[in-house]
Amino acid sequence: MPHYQGFGGLITSQLITNHCTTSIKIFKMKNKILFLFIAILALPFAATSQEDFRKTAPAPGPAPKIELGQANQITFASGLKVIVVENHKLPVVSMQMFVDIPPILEGPSAGYVSMAGEMLSKGTTTRSKADIDEAVDFIGASLSTSANGVRGRCLSKHKEKLLDIMADVLFNPTFPEEEFEKLKKQNLSGLAQAKDDPNAMAANVSKRVRNGKNHPYGEVETEETISNIKLEECKNFYKTYFQPGISYLIITGDVQKQEAFDLASKYFSKWENTPIKLVTYDTPEKPEATTVAFADKPGAVQSVINITYPVDLKPNSPDNIKANVMNTLLGRYSGSRLNMNIREDKGYTYGARSSLNNDPVIGSFTAFASVRNEVTDSSIVEFLKEINKLRNEEVSEEELTRVKNYMTGSFARALENPATVARFTLNTARFGLPKDYYATYLEKLSKVTAKDVQQMARKYLTTDQAYIVVVGNKDEVAKKLLPFSKQGRINYYDAFGNIIEEVSMPVPSGVTAETVLSDYLNAVGGMDKLNKIENVVIVMEAEVQGMKIESTLYHMAPNKLSTLTKMMGNIVQQSTFDGTKGVSIAMGQSEPMKGKDLENMKIDGHLFPERFYKDLGVKTELKGIELVNGKKAYRIEIVYPSGTKKTNYFDMESSLKVKEIEHKGEALITNEIGDYQEVDGIQFPHSITVNGAMPIPLVLKTTALEVNAGIGDDLFKIND
Repeated sequence: MPHYQGFGGLITSQLITNHCTTSIKIFKMKNKILFLFIAILALPFAATSQEDFRKTAPAPGPAPKIELGQANQITFASGLKVIVVENHKLPVVSMQMFVDIPPILEGPSAGYVSMAGEMLSKGTTTRSKADIDEAVDFIGASLSTSANGVRGRCLSKHKEKLLDIMADVLFNPTFPEEEFEKLKKQNLSGLAQAKDDPNAMAANVSKRVRNGKNHPYGEVETEETISNIKLEECKNFYKTYFQPGISYLIITGDVQKQEAFDLASKYFSKWENTPIKLVTYDTPEKPEATTVAFADKPGAVQSVINITYPVDLKPNSPDNIKANVMNTLLGRYSGSRLNMNIREDKGYTYGARSSLNNDPVIGSFTAFASVRNEVTDSSIVEFLKEINKLRNEEVSEEELTRVKNYMTGSFARALENPATVARFTLNTARFGLPKDYYATYLEKLSKVTAKDVQQMARKYLTTDQAYIVVVGNKDEVAKKLLPFSKQGRINYYDAFGNIIEEVSMPVPSGVTAETVLSDYLNAVGGMDKLNKIENVVIVMEAEVQGMKIESTLYHMAPNKLSTLTKMMGNIVQQSTFDGTKGVSIAMGQSEPMKGKDLENMKIDGHLFPERFYKDLGVKTELKGIELVNGKKAYRIEIVYPSGTKKTNYFDMESSLKVKEIEHKGEALITNEIGDYQEVDGIQFPHSITVNGAMPIPLVLKTTALEVNAGIGDDLFKIND
């Protein structure tokens, strides 16, 4: 069998090179900008003036009242609320039918709710998906659907045409099977990437520990739950929950109030309501004491930290503005305390932030950053220190003013987006906010005091009842986190937030790295058969965003290797190693192999290099037993003479290699190996899923494989 670490690594390297080479665009720009400052100041001063005006800051004026436009509302007999806000500055109208879906526990089919929302625009009884897209494009509009309804935006002269499409999508979706399967495949592809993305892993674990697996907010979509989804579940969700009694039609922009009401009546007044049954769930609570939740990311050089817990902060709480000032000061912007400490002062991260989210059911607080392995524990110390400092000490007026100025600017900039006015209007109606809540926002913001900030910190911040979630390299990080756990232990989770038992069973007596590798070589066919292999030809295919990639690998004993990669039928990369020297050709540019790449290829070029590790100076060490896709596997650390480190996993039951991890530059590449099939008495994997090389997982499938195919030395000839 060819060395699949070498092959997978080669293919991955080629794809990275091709992706970068074809994507780079060079822009040459020469700008000559001349700034001329002329300051002429002539101010008469009274001879009796005793005070230098430059020492006295001007007194701040009163906070302006924001004019958002009057919200006009009517309610149909069905319970549908129609809200219109006129704004004639631009000839544009935004329309949204918002369905206020209550929290739903989706169970074994988690993900069907969001899929149902996406399916709305995939076809109706009168329009196909292509028809919908064409109709929207023809009027230069935008249209999107979700589990919370449908929204669109267009020029005011096309508003009825767009509303007609929106009503069709809302009332007549057909949920075509073909589109359902396509969407399901897309979701599965995304999850394949998410399980190897440390930020996605941290988000999954945080959701699960903060809210619990039996609460809708604690559900995490997995490959299993997406695979379980039936089209009928999507249809039933739509039929049950898309009701006018929990819906809001928001129309904002260049439209007359009465015209908007008339259009709403024309398209939606006959919508009949069926009351839905509300389900209540136990309210998530903070842990009794601070705990540590850890998800292993083997080989990671950074740790993702989330310090999180639920908070009881409703959207209509009078605390919101004051609490937002407190959180902004702590970690919401670049000048926040967390960022200035952990990034600017300590240099542990590129950015440290915090979020405080209100919610009608249960809100949440999270402080987060990605930091180097060696400073993970130190970073957590700084997070906790800043949280406690904000609880225990009043902020200075200077710092408070700076934060309020930032928030004022952010609010003003947000108003430039038409969607902001629609969102404010919807929030006011949904959450029962005072009608002038947003109009007087800046006035209320200006009145927040240092004492208010400390009160909010004491109410909504804690270091004693928090979940400290870390995703990182278990070997280098996990044990250092034990002092932060008041439980006296670390809880381990998988990529999707499922708690797992730490595999701490001792390695069986007599098992070493050498015996694991020997068992692997025996499992794939045995030394006698492997030593008889003279050459191998393997053809593998993958698809990336609709583009077909085909890679052919030619392997000849003892260590000659050549690869040819095509994209959409065109050759994009070639690589050849003749046992001593090597060259890569991409987009017509030839580059000789050198340095570590060349030294490593002298090993990877061998057929089944595990046979020769000892002779080639490769060091191996058995690091223990870990779970790979729920099954126990031996973890072997491999160090090449060049210093390159790799980690391979071998299934304890089958002895076959099931996973490889290697750093390629700054990228952490993970190859999941499976679908072993016998060819001429040798077990060859026919599937390699590569994560980390590209924005989406790359699934390589073997389409042809021939042993001792009779290839010649000419394939490996390198011209000097």
